[in-house]
Amino acid sequence: MAAEFDVVIKGGHIVGYDRIERMDIGIAGGVITCIQETIAESARMEIDARGQVAVPGMIDVHVHLNEPGLGNWEGIPSGSAALAAGGCTTYFDMPLNCLPPTTTVAALKEKLELAKQRSCIDYAFWGGLVPGNVEQLAPLAEAGVIGFKAFLSAAGGKQEGAFREVDDRTLYQGMREIARLGKILALHAESEPIISALAAEKQSKGLVSAKDYLHSRPIYAEFEAVRRALYYAELTGCALHFVHISSPAAVMEIRTAKRAGLNVTLETCPHYLMLTGDAMEEIGALAKCAPPLRTEEELEGLWEAIRQGDIDMISSDHSPCPPELKVSDNWFDIWGGISGAQSSLELFLGEGYVRRDIPLPLLCRMLSTHPARRFGLHSTKGEIRPGADADLAIVDFSAPYVLQKEHLYDRHKHNPYVGKQMECRVKYTLVRGQLVYDWQSGITNPKDGRWLRS
Repeated sequence: MAAEFDVVIKGGHIVGYDRIERMDIGIAGGVITCIQETIAESARMEIDARGQVAVPGMIDVHVHLNEPGLGNWEGIPSGSAALAAGGCTTYFDMPLNCLPPTTTVAALKEKLELAKQRSCIDYAFWGGLVPGNVEQLAPLAEAGVIGFKAFLSAAGGKQEGAFREVDDRTLYQGMREIARLGKILALHAESEPIISALAAEKQSKGLVSAKDYLHSRPIYAEFEAVRRALYYAELTGCALHFVHISSPAAVMEIRTAKRAGLNVTLETCPHYLMLTGDAMEEIGALAKCAPPLRTEEELEGLWEAIRQGDIDMISSDHSPCPPELKVSDNWFDIWGGISGAQSSLELFLGEGYVRRDIPLPLLCRMLSTHPARRFGLHSTKGEIRPGADADLAIVDFSAPYVLQKEHLYDRHKHNPYVGKQMECRVKYTLVRGQLVYDWQSGITNPKDGRWLRS
């Protein structure tokens, strides 16, 4: 007799939208077809999840995998493998830190070709809003980008043809067009006039330390950019998503706008929840990012915002680079990005659930359900429920371990959390019912990720 299920996950607890239950999960044809207390029917594969927890696979809406053009910085195969090993089942790749940036349909097609049969997990692509490409937004939307991304500060790339920040006119025109298209604009919100002036002043005085860099990107630069973008959203009706928000002040400003009726969401990242500015001196250049790490008080304020439901989702902002770009005596010259794709879910659940006793369903909604709902994927992704794609991770909260370089799947293994005790461990990751990661044997099905055309 043919097996009734392709996979049965037995004996574990399942994190639902608002509860945790001990249930078996039956999977057939890539979809969850049965959730019940005991499944006795046969399956081609059985996963013993006793003592472990099945959580919805993370949907990481903010990664930089650097293809085309800069695949030696990361690349889709290694980046998607790292994400899979961290319990992520879907990622959204950003339009920058690649050459050409994804600001035209031709560039999108180039990226799509590179992704075919090279991604371990499912994926979507952001398009970019830059000066001079407003007329490209409609074709990109038609071609299937998940949304658009713009920078209010310099984007960091120095190569010819690299992604560029928007001026206010481009921002306003782009937001009008994105509203007309019914899409979402993701924003890196830091005021370029403020941070460039502060950086220039410090460097002119030879002040180029980690703390000098940190002080050149103050919270008020983030707050001003958030407020300006919200005003434009009010004028244009454009839906906004603020990426990597680093301060409770900005969270509260966005919350106020949301309660006033604006269509706006925000994310923060594990590094703002795990590390403070002191890490820039303790860990070194691996801890440089933009916006920079903040104080202990700001970190605790973000955790309180999570408890109150004021932060919508968690993303990695995985922004890797070759090791040589993380070496300089001048902190303004060091590449500003943290490589953390593989660690996001374990860090967030370990700190939030194990150490802070925040309910696991709330945390999982931020990792999975809210991203799926915000970006139109909820019919198939974001929850463990019958009819949904079987995208999930099996997590063991009784198996803390110390993260080592040999655990990492990134191309360049300079994760700032190496040496840190992780309070939980991803044991298995499944994408549409296929086992893509096993903690003992590693990546098991490396190239079957699918494009989620919007």
